[in-house]
Amino acid sequence: MDDGGGGLRLDMNVLDYLILALYFVTVLGVGFAARRAIRTSVDFFLSGRSLPAWVTGLAFVSANLGALEIIGMAANGAQYGVMTVHYYWIGAVPAMVFLGIVMMPFYYGSKVRSVPEYLRLRFNRPTHLLNALSFAVAQVLIAGVNLYALALVMQALLGWPLWTAIVVGAAIVLAYITIGGLSGAIYNEVLQFFVILAGLIPVTVIGLVKVGGVSGLMDAVRDSKLGEAGLHAWQDTGTTANPLGAHWIGIVFGLGFVLSFGYWTTNFAEVQRALSAKNMSAARRTPIIAAYPKLLIPLVTVIPGLVALVTVKGLGAESGDLQYNNAIPLLMRDLLPNGVLGVAVTGLLASFMAGMAANVSGFNTVFTYDIWQSYIRRDRSDEYYLRIGRWATVAAVVIGIGTAFIAAGFSNIMNYIQALFSVFNAPLFATFIIGMFWKRMSALAGFWSLLLGTLVSLSLYLLYKGGVVHFNSDLEESFWGAGLAFATAVVVAAIITPLTAPKRDEELRGLVYGMGGVDLKGDVLAGDAAWYRSPVLLGVIAVALAALFYIPVF
Repeated sequence: MDDGGGGLRLDMNVLDYLILALYFVTVLGVGFAARRAIRTSVDFFLSGRSLPAWVTGLAFVSANLGALEIIGMAANGAQYGVMTVHYYWIGAVPAMVFLGIVMMPFYYGSKVRSVPEYLRLRFNRPTHLLNALSFAVAQVLIAGVNLYALALVMQALLGWPLWTAIVVGAAIVLAYITIGGLSGAIYNEVLQFFVILAGLIPVTVIGLVKVGGVSGLMDAVRDSKLGEAGLHAWQDTGTTANPLGAHWIGIVFGLGFVLSFGYWTTNFAEVQRALSAKNMSAARRTPIIAAYPKLLIPLVTVIPGLVALVTVKGLGAESGDLQYNNAIPLLMRDLLPNGVLGVAVTGLLASFMAGMAANVSGFNTVFTYDIWQSYIRRDRSDEYYLRIGRWATVAAVVIGIGTAFIAAGFSNIMNYIQALFSVFNAPLFATFIIGMFWKRMSALAGFWSLLLGTLVSLSLYLLYKGGVVHFNSDLEESFWGAGLAFATAVVVAAIITPLTAPKRDEELRGLVYGMGGVDLKGDVLAGDAAWYRSPVLLGVIAVALAALFYIPVF
């Protein structure tokens, strides 16, 4: 094994490059094919609300399965061991099911074009603007993380300098979203889902064979720096003496409730895929269909992380080729023959594109509808807003190039992304969920709960980074930051609401639980009534499976 000095370069041959080139041609072809269906801004931003549930469901999980997820979760697998599965089984699936069963009827039924627009209808314009701006900032920061993750792969693959890889990768995504809009992004995400799996499965299988199967891997992990603790999800979480450095309260409340529900239920980059579904039933099933592959993704992210931990000597350095972020590229270098290597590299590039496309398509919709149309240029033609959307796409990619260099300062990009979620998503979820279930909550309470929750989480993060407050790990800080943001937003809403006037009942129809105005049956197609397409049944089975999967690794 290499010990770090520039040894990450992959030995690609002509076959590998042909596979890569074929993929790029296909992606751009999908963008041009989707362009023919774009006549209005709704076609560009929401695919004309015309897509079937299986397409939106696979796009939903693929949009989340970015390079950030793959490189970051493999890094977490190497650094924290089996405890990484919490990000899937308690930190994703329950929230995805909740989104489909409870929240999508309000999003889809109210015909909003974005998550911030829902807040404008439920609360007021200041809350709307605050969320639109914070969402836009979060998306370009996260797009930068995906760009940086791609650049790591391109650097390994071609030996390119970081900045060259970042600019070239950005240009490819820019091309197919500007051309094909959300449909171009979504159909490419379905393709990318399968390409990503085709890339990761060989890494996992060959890695397991190399270490002597599952039992060989378990023995090797016990002998590694993680020890026996690296093989358990819940062991020693009554204290913080575990690889994650987190108490079970932080895992269940901070990650399982606040961070995960905050991300999955209010992140427009994800919700946008469900809003593009052809009817209410398809929109509700979108995140639930996505939950099933999400249950199994740890097999191709966490396991390779553990294989890297026990086979790559010196993994876990603060800088250089042996950072945790490089766990997957290092395995690809060491394990894969040519041809298979081309598929794996293509899968990683596909994962980057899926993740960044979700960030960019979310940004251009919110910027155009919620900032430009609402506050800068009202009452212009649809063609004008379509043009602004394309320019916003260019701007998002250019800013993403800049924010990629921020991400480069973190040895584990997943720690950085969780910090972003705790600042931007946790307070938003609190404001959302209270407003959706408590009709008395006033517009002013909505604004102040969102603002102060965000500021509290940001302050805790800055105090932690400044050495004023101590946590056992970056992730523990994220769990507590999210929990504190949520609690702040709840307390602020409880204090301000009784002191301010509520909105009238007729203004809240279709926006608040129990107020009516949401029609779950009106646009149901004949096939949607089948029992096996019930969102509630599908959701209950997904959550039950998540609980069962914990048993072998408890």
